Amino acid sequence: MDRSNETSLVSHFILLGLSAHPTLEKTFFVLILLMYLVILLGNGVLILVTIVDSHLHTPMYFFLGNLSFLDICYTTSSVPLILDSFLTPRKTISFSGCAVQMFLSFAMGATECVLLGMMAFDRYVAICNPLRYPVVMSKAAYVPMAAGSWAGGSITATVQTSLAMRLPFCGDNIINHFTCEILAVLKLACADISINIISMGVANAMFLGVPVLFIFVSYIFILSTILRIPSAEGRKKAFSTCSAHLTVVIIFYGTILFMYGKPKSKDPLGADKQDLADKLISLFYGVVTPMLNPIIYSLRNKDVRAAVRNLLRKNIHLLK
Repeated sequence: MDRSNETSLVSHFILLGLSAHPTLEKTFFVLILLMYLVILLGNGVLILVTIVDSHLHTPMYFFLGNLSFLDICYTTSSVPLILDSFLTPRKTISFSGCAVQMFLSFAMGATECVLLGMMAFDRYVAICNPLRYPVVMSKAAYVPMAAGSWAGGSITATVQTSLAMRLPFCGDNIINHFTCEILAVLKLACADISINIISMGVANAMFLGVPVLFIFVSYIFILSTILRIPSAEGRKKAFSTCSAHLTVVIIFYGTILFMYGKPKSKDPLGADKQDLADKLISLFYGVVTPMLNPIIYSLRNKDVRAAVRNLLRKNIHLLK
């Protein structure tokens, strides 16, 4: 019987995981666990200091707190499953669990793209129109901006997940990935996925292309303004206010572009190596980047460093 004519209902998926080598899996387990703990600690501290320190009650740090919360949500939706897959011989996930993970992954990714665009706009106003900054970036403006980022990400994730989960899956339930990555799931469908591809293209244009263009234009104006500052000290100070954000943007979008834009190997003998490379890039995007974000902002931002030091002093004083 032709597989496309089968109507068997898939109740769960089997994840092939990151690697089939036991030694490598033990190493990956330790590394990913340590990185996850750093993500929880680093982003948790950033959220805490942006709440308790009155000096950080500004639009930039409000967006940063949202970004940290988003990174915690994003990694928590996938990392525990990845770690569990290293410990259990049969790496399965229910159909509904796969849908939830796919939704969270897509929602967090889209929201982060928009948030980074909002943060670029914040830096543009702060550097290019400093006198108007308190008016343009008032609380009545930046709170809805952040809320809109979350709402937009959730809506597009709902659409993409619904379209993917409504497809018929005809018995083949093995996902060649360590999470329910949407492209890997779509490969298992035994129906035309052109609507899914078109809708994902539209979503990528809206939530990836537009923010990238927005960030690019914003930084053209920012750099133009910085270069017109007469003193070297003034230029250095102005650039330092946006250097952390620019670093995060380069790492975040650089990884995405490399992950989806690199050419695919046509050599069938190299398929396994390419699959492993794709998984490692996806792991970098999903785990390493959220770990680097709080480190970058802590190392390159004196206000955050000062807030963390004050928080530590208060805790040490209370312990005494």
